[in-house]
Amino acid sequence: MRRQQAQKGFGAIAAIVVLVILAALAGAIVKFGTAQQLGSAQDIESARAWQAAKAGTDWGLFQIFQPAGIWRTAGNCNAAVQTLDLTAANGFRVTVRCTATNNFVEGETAAGTPQSVRGYRVEAIACNSSVCPDNNAATTASYVERARQVIAFCPRGTNPGDCP
Repeated sequence: MRRQQAQKGFGAIAAIVVLVILAALAGAIVKFGTAQQLGSAQDIESARAWQAAKAGTDWGLFQIFQPAGIWRTAGNCNAAVQTLDLTAANGFRVTVRCTATNNFVEGETAAGTPQSVRGYRVEAIACNSSVCPDNNAATTASYVERARQVIAFCPRGTNPGDCP
């Protein structure tokens, strides 16, 4: 009679299956970690872009409301566009636009005369490209853009330092 031989090789197949499962798990962990890292970097860049846009609107308001500002008059403000290069500080450029409304009456002064006011809209768009906004770069994963808009009203007066 012949003796049956024990089958061999099952342990090798099981080891290969375990290795394949572990390799797939390791690949998934690496992919997840990379996505988390990219998301974190984009969050940081987004915060920097927001701060750059805020700096742009603050700069625009300064140009409107300071006696030596370049947008002191409505004529200089309307359709005015300036680019702030903040790349040395945080890697962003900011395009700042100013628009002034016509004078209109809102309320009264203490003496009972109509109060004339002018409105200003300052819009700042910050991005990490050479031109802001950059529609061509907007499709890339590394492009970050934030926009901020501020509307301010100022009563018109005759004293030095009053709004134009």
